[in-house]
Amino acid sequence: MSDPTDGLRAALPATAQSRLQSLRLSDGVVIAVLDASGFDAVERERLESAVKAALSGQSGVAEVRVALTADKTRRRIIAVGSGKGGVGKSTVSANLAVALARMGRKVGLVDADIYGPSQPRLMGSEGIKPEARNEKLVPVPNRWGVPVLSMGQLIEADKAIAWRGPMASGALGQLVDADWGAVDTLVVDLPPGTGDVQLTMLQRHKPDGAVIVSTPQDLALIDARRAMQLFEVGQVPVIGLIENMAGYACPHCGEVSDPFGSGGAETVAGELGHAFLGRIPLDLAIREASDAGTPPAAGDGPEGEAFVQIARRVATWLDNR
Repeated sequence: MSDPTDGLRAALPATAQSRLQSLRLSDGVVIAVLDASGFDAVERERLESAVKAALSGQSGVAEVRVALTADKTRRRIIAVGSGKGGVGKSTVSANLAVALARMGRKVGLVDADIYGPSQPRLMGSEGIKPEARNEKLVPVPNRWGVPVLSMGQLIEADKAIAWRGPMASGALGQLVDADWGAVDTLVVDLPPGTGDVQLTMLQRHKPDGAVIVSTPQDLALIDARRAMQLFEVGQVPVIGLIENMAGYACPHCGEVSDPFGSGGAETVAGELGHAFLGRIPLDLAIREASDAGTPPAAGDGPEGEAFVQIARRVATWLDNR
């Protein structure tokens, strides 16, 4: 006697057939269980819709139910922090995420700077609001292949956020615990300092490692030391230190000057026993590309090379864990 589900299996598209785990028909109700491992939220929705469309209207079928299963993704979190604002931490976060994605990793970007979100501008996705599915936010895609979630996508661009610590910490949870699908590496752009959001990140969403961004000047380095100490107390390994705005090449004569000093971050990293991940120059091309929503790391120009080299060192650190 033939299996009554044979015809139903044959009606499924090839992708669904290859992922089908079980198919059962009882009293007009067909239940299909499929493996959706590696699919993001959009791909899972497409798979479910395709199965329902293929099985609906088949002989003996009155209702179609689809269950999707997937192995739980081991998602690594990289926190990008700084002791003070104005050191280019958000630009570094965006370009680190893009560079890692270009290396083949499935990367997502969380803009945890609740009071000063800037990732929608840096990633060229301003004005696009995330959807919600099953009570979770769905990250906003972009042409760089790095889905993003930011408070800047949820509020009006010119509206100030006047929240106390618990509300900001709760917002962070919504962003980190979103429907990230197949993302395996989450870069979190933290606000400057060592306040409530940072503490929540350490306690509830333990990062696998932290990257610290500083300019070469003494004041920034003092605050960078504090940021590193916070992660160490929270037992989060410091991947390394980045020196941003290090050296300015005059576009007219080519002479290099150091308006913020030079080498301070590398010195501090050595003193504290941490890796020095690299220098990023004070470059007009980086600023213009960032303002235009085109991360330099997405291209092959010289302004993106420093970010790519840093991302390679971070990737090596992750692979060796």
